[in-house]
Amino acid sequence: MQLQILLLLPMAFLLPHGAQAGEIIGGQKAQPHSRPYMASLEIRRGDKSYHCGGFLVKTNFVLTAAHCKGDEITVTLGAHNIRQRERSQQKIPVRRQILHPRYNRDTISNDIMLLQLQHKARLTEEVGLIDLTSAHRRVRPGTMCSVAGWGRTSLTDTPNTLQEVNLLVISDETCYKRYRYYYPSSMLCAGDPDDQKSIYLGDSGGPLVCRGVAEGIVSKCIRNSIRPPAVYTRISHFMPWITDTMRGI
Repeated sequence: MQLQILLLLPMAFLLPHGAQAGEIIGGQKAQPHSRPYMASLEIRRGDKSYHCGGFLVKTNFVLTAAHCKGDEITVTLGAHNIRQRERSQQKIPVRRQILHPRYNRDTISNDIMLLQLQHKARLTEEVGLIDLTSAHRRVRPGTMCSVAGWGRTSLTDTPNTLQEVNLLVISDETCYKRYRYYYPSSMLCAGDPDDQKSIYLGDSGGPLVCRGVAEGIVSKCIRNSIRPPAVYTRISHFMPWITDTMRGI
């Protein structure tokens, strides 16, 4: 088994405005605002800042990974270039971070968190919601999905603009062999080992989208490796918790 890492990115590694970079690993630059549900998270922990992704599932809720928690989080919606102040952007502080009660930072299991926003997002052409999967639905291996984020495009490069890549859902057995902690009921394995396409640092919390529906949340990969597959939180397993939590607030 190899050492797994979380996919949040220290803000110190973000490129300065105007710096050039390639693509999400094996992917391409997304069409501006073609994924209006995407959220960029600026996370403060003590005197350090980190970056994660997330996605808008209700006007006042963003879904992301539990390991993206912090002392303070600010969500940016409607962004394409996160190093510019685009007119489409809405910056909203997070009022409450709701981690799954069984999140385990050692095994990175139950890696899911709801963020209640300080106020509702204003839905526009650039800011919109994404549908979530249904409870207990299983995405079959061989399904082509996509993921997007502002994370690293190689072991060293980080882009300013949103990148995207198509990924194949593969068998649980592949991730079970590669990762020390992989639980098929609550995790999803994606990224063909023979195709150098994947996610990396900074993509944490973003959605794995299959047929227009959010099925997974970017969770973890292997340290110092951009080789797929990576592990995603299986959203269907957590739908009762998501629904009950949002309804109860």
